[in-house]
Formats: sequence, structure tokens, C-alpha cells
Amino acid sequence: MTPEDPALRVLVVEDDKGMRQSLVDLLEAGGWRVMDVPRAERVANALETFEADVILSDVRMPGMSGLDLLRDLTPQSDIPLVLISAHGDIPMAVEAMQSGAYSFVEKPYEPRRLLSILRHAADQNRMRRGNARLRARLLELSGLDRVLIGDTPAVRALRRDILGLAETPAPVLILGETGTGKDLVARALHDIGPLSDRPFVAVNCALLSPEGFAAEMFGTTDGPDGRILQADGGTLFLDEVCACPPDVQARFLRVLEEGAVTPEGGSAPVPVRLRVISATNEDVETAVAEGRFREDLYYRLNTFALHLPPLRDRRDDLHPLLMHFLHQMAQVYEVPPPEITAEDMAALLAHDWPGNVRELRSVAERRLLAARQGAGSIAEAITPGQHPTDLPESLRTAVAALERDMIARAITAHQGRMDDAAEALGIGRRTLNEKIVKLGLDKDALL
Repeated sequence: MTPEDPALRVLVVEDDKGMRQSLVDLLEAGGWRVMDVPRAERVANALETFEADVILSDVRMPGMSGLDLLRDLTPQSDIPLVLISAHGDIPMAVEAMQSGAYSFVEKPYEPRRLLSILRHAADQNRMRRGNARLRARLLELSGLDRVLIGDTPAVRALRRDILGLAETPAPVLILGETGTGKDLVARALHDIGPLSDRPFVAVNCALLSPEGFAAEMFGTTDGPDGRILQADGGTLFLDEVCACPPDVQARFLRVLEEGAVTPEGGSAPVPVRLRVISATNEDVETAVAEGRFREDLYYRLNTFALHLPPLRDRRDDLHPLLMHFLHQMAQVYEVPPPEITAEDMAALLAHDWPGNVRELRSVAERRLLAARQGAGSIAEAITPGQHPTDLPESLRTAVAALERDMIARAITAHQGRMDDAAEALGIGRRTLNEKIVKLGLDKDALL
């Protein structure tokens, strides 16, 4: 194998010495790099030094069986596992596939078929790992991890979605509460896409007067270009898009359908090509039902939708976000960032953050300014000029209250389906049951 096409790597698990050596000889003759172990209990240690593309394991072995190995590996590894057995039958094969096995092969095996199954499994695994590395590299190059800070599942999924949508010229509708960072997401979609060297024109529809809205958007024959023509060849970002007046909505829909804009007072349409990204903190379907937003325009803008999670639903990101803002502002004010205490963390977790990330940034700035005077706390920065009276007594109390709230929401959202609730929370079913008992939650009362 050449360096550009390195040998595939397989870990063979077989307790029968003769069969194990036979499999090793077959695989090495086929150009594979092979490691073999006689017991499934040794697989975890073997994988620490041998990066296998696929695992080939016997089913019936002393101690841990191949099916036990499969169940043990599945939660922590995505290496495909092919099971092989001289005692195979249909029920065993079905159980193996349902448990996540890539394939099941009976002994005596046909060498070409076995090699073909292993190669397909290994190739798919390498492709998956390659795609993961590519996504990580794109994330690093795009700087998204520095723009959308956090490591909760919702934020990781959002970064992946942005990377996927950045290359397409299709319209994107960004939905989220005030302060969740809709403008940052819109800018990121532009900056890491093919139009990054073209104009990015942002319009806050809620700030334009109804009287001057049309002229601002479409321009005038004797004045400067409107925002649409300014964005020609690039991206037009319509923030708070539901605030567009009805007559402007109708004209903008024609722009999207015809690829041309007619300035105020003019009769000749001017060709225009642009990508449209829009955002709102409203429920657009409600605005459509109430007649405030055109349904046909909604469908035009809603080719893809990104939902930004509120900060109260990603509390694990509170500390890294706070530290990011504190260090960022410490450079501006040329002071060291203050130390964050357990009491500060309790205050962070207890607050509901109605203003989301924007509010947290303001809190960080107030905390830093107070630190310049040698005083202050996060609790005081959250409620400036007031004495906070409803803070939890300790960080432990705050964490318990947060866990109780999140578990209750998950159980309610999934209508009591505990496996689904545990998956949504990122914990095991057993851990969820233990927390329900510990926190004194009444599951039936939630449903």
C-alpha cells in the first residue's frame, strides 16, 4: 500500500488459536494491518494503541461474548464490528444486527465474502472519520467556535448546520428570541460561504419608518441605491423581517421571483442577484395567520430554518460565555478579569436570562467595571441597583434547581417516555431514574 492509500486496519478477536491465525494470515495476505487478541476483555486495551478501522469478533468465547463486546463498545465507539460464529442462526444474526453489528458471518466463511464485508465496513468508517476531521477543520478555519461559543449539543448542532448551509445560495430564516445572536449567525453564514468577498448588507426592519421603508429598500431614481441593490452579488440580511410593511412585502416577493428591482419613481427594473437571510424573534406562522406577514413570502424565505436556542436551555455554556466576555472586555479596559466564585456561579445558574447572550454580555461588562473599583459580584451585575433576594443559598442548591427544572421539562416534552427524555438530557436512563428520586420529582404530576 502507498502512503496515499494506507493499509486498512482490523482487530481480530478469536479465542480459537488455529482459527485466529487463519484469519490473520488471510487478512495480511489481503494487505491488511492486523492485531489479534484471544479474549474480548482485551479489546479496550488493544484499541488504546491500535486504531482499528473495523473489528472482527467471534461470538461464542469464554467470558465476554461477541454480543457482549458489541453492547459494551457501542456507547463509546463507532468502530464497526463484524461478528463471526460457527454456531450462528437466524435469531442470533437478528440480535446482532439489532444491537448495532455491521454484519454477521457464519463459519465456515467464504474468504472473498468476508474480505468484502470487512473492506466495506472499514471504508465507511474511514469516510466517516474523514468527514468528522473535515468538519472540525472547517470549524477551526471558519472561526465559528469563536463566534458561537459553547459546547452544549444544541450549539454544536447549530455550528454544523451553519457549515452545511454556508455553501448554498438558498434563503435561510433564523428564528430565536431577542439576544440569542441571530445577527452573528447571519454574518457567519456569509463570511464562511462563497460570497464572503461580496457585500453583506444588514437591514433592521423594525427600525425603518413605514413611510421611508420602500425608498430605503428599493432606492429612488434620483437618489442612492436602495439596500437591495447595495447587496447585489452578496447577501441581504433582513433582521426582524416580520416588521416589513405589507406593501413592501409584496414588492420584495416580486424581487425574489423576478431577480430584478424597480427603484421608487422608476419604470425600468434593474437585475439583481443576492442571497437573502432573514431573522425574527416572532412566531412567523402566527404572523401569517393574523395577516401581518404574507404566506407566499414566508415560504420563499423559509427554504432552510435555523432555530437558535435560548440561553436558559444551554446553561452549561454560561461559564465559558461569561469568561469569554470578561477576557474580551478586560483587554478593552486594560484590567485583569475578576475571579468567578461559587456564589457567582450560583447567581448565573439561578437567573433565567430573558435577554439571552446579549444580557450576559452586559452583565459581564458591569461586573468588570465594578471590579475596577475593587467591588461587585455577578448577582449585583444581574440586578444593578437592587439587592438580590431570591438567590439560592449555595451552588449545590442552584445546580439542583437547574437539574429539577431541566428534567421536568424533558419528561413533559417527551410525554413520559423516559428513554427519550434521558437521550435529550444526554444522560443514561439509570442516571435519570436516580436523579428523579434524589430530586423528589413526581413524574405522574408532570404529565
